[in-house]
Amino acid sequence: MTKNLDSEGLRSVIDSYDIFYIDLWGVVHNGVTLHKNAIDTLKKITKAKKNYVLLTNAPRPNKIVKLFLEKMGMDKEIREKVYSSGEAALSYLKKNYLREKFYHIGPPRDFDLFIEFKNNKRKDIDKSSYLLCTGLFEDQDEDLNYYKELFKEHTKKKMICTNPDLIVDRGSKRELCAGSVALVFEKMGGEVIYFGKPFPEVYNQSIDNNEKRVLSIGDNLNTDIKGANLLNYDSLIISNGIHKDEIKKYGIEIVSKKYEAIVNFIQSELKW
Repeated sequence: MTKNLDSEGLRSVIDSYDIFYIDLWGVVHNGVTLHKNAIDTLKKITKAKKNYVLLTNAPRPNKIVKLFLEKMGMDKEIREKVYSSGEAALSYLKKNYLREKFYHIGPPRDFDLFIEFKNNKRKDIDKSSYLLCTGLFEDQDEDLNYYKELFKEHTKKKMICTNPDLIVDRGSKRELCAGSVALVFEKMGGEVIYFGKPFPEVYNQSIDNNEKRVLSIGDNLNTDIKGANLLNYDSLIISNGIHKDEIKKYGIEIVSKKYEAIVNFIQSELKW
């Protein structure tokens, strides 16, 4: 049974945990503005002498995500808690693919991720040895059939996906993410190596979580909550995020079963 914390707040369970993994997009901001109550909660977690990580499926290095948050007005002490799927992917690429030629699927703004080995980027997919997916092309950001045609002759290559999210809400607009492109590739028989939630590596890289009591907070059942489930962490879903309409219509018990996810707590927004 999922417990609703709207009346009692996160403060009611704070003493039960040592570390909080907190999603950024959908919990702390909406891609346009910071959520005031969430920011206040982060400060209160610190005052309670608990630790947290702002764990995000952003396909960029930590420093780029921090700059984005700084422009939004986030305090430095909070920004320093960021760890991104892009950072985890970058570490892997440096160890395993530093000299390999790649084809980039995603918008030009994601170029920061592979700037250190930019000379390996190929404009022609035929001349690449692997695919690096950070998102969708700006001029092909709605039609996934385009990618079916693009990948038709290249399913033997591996794809590195730096954001497993399928969708995101930017303000009031819903957008497709890199995970949707990777899913197309997988359904065609291609192999995808994912970095980000729900896959354990990004959690383990971000902080020492050994023998710690952990609560994972997010708005996405497929990534934030599934990640918690895979690692046997407790979970809290923010209901005003990605699944807002579903939860409002059917309730969290039915929706969580649909996604085969275990949800311990629910809040309409992250609030102390």
